Amino acid sequence: MSRIGKRPILIPNKVTIEINGQYVAAKGPKGSLDLTLSEKIKVFQESDTLVIERADNSRTAKERHGLSRTLIANMVEGVFKGFEKRLSIQGVGYRAQTQGSKIILNVGYSKPVEMIVPQGIQVVVENNTQVVVSGIDKEIVGNVAAQIRAVRPPEVYKGKGIRYLGEFVRRKAGKAGKAGKK
Repeated sequence: MSRIGKRPILIPNKVTIEINGQYVAAKGPKGSLDLTLSEKIKVFQESDTLVIERADNSRTAKERHGLSRTLIANMVEGVFKGFEKRLSIQGVGYRAQTQGSKIILNVGYSKPVEMIVPQGIQVVVENNTQVVVSGIDKEIVGNVAAQIRAVRPPEVYKGKGIRYLGEFVRRKAGKAGKAGKK
């Protein structure tokens, strides 16, 4: 039994849910999202909560039970509050800037790296070294933040690179070297 799948989802006052068979749509103050569920999952609305149940006890139904509940909960939270990921850029001369729907990263390469930001995602650069990725879809926000981090992940010797805010980067000691050798 999926313990996550059993938990009901509370629906905030400003969020409306539309269920049409396997299609679930959520509308809120931040926008709207929709999702098509597996045929092995059933969704019911009971006053201000959503209940997710399995159609049968097959392996695939059990696998998708908790997943479906979490995806719907993320939709509800996204249209109500939204999601954000914060990134920090560390290194001498490393900085970021936005230009229309692009983010330009100067992170030690010979040319600046330009990335196009997907529609529905906002990227804000605070004081050239802090990047805030926000939007209503948790998956897309996480993917965009991961793509930005992948441009220059933090290296283990000096810690230079792009990291999530609060991320711990394990540091290594450099090589000792031999003193006095000519």
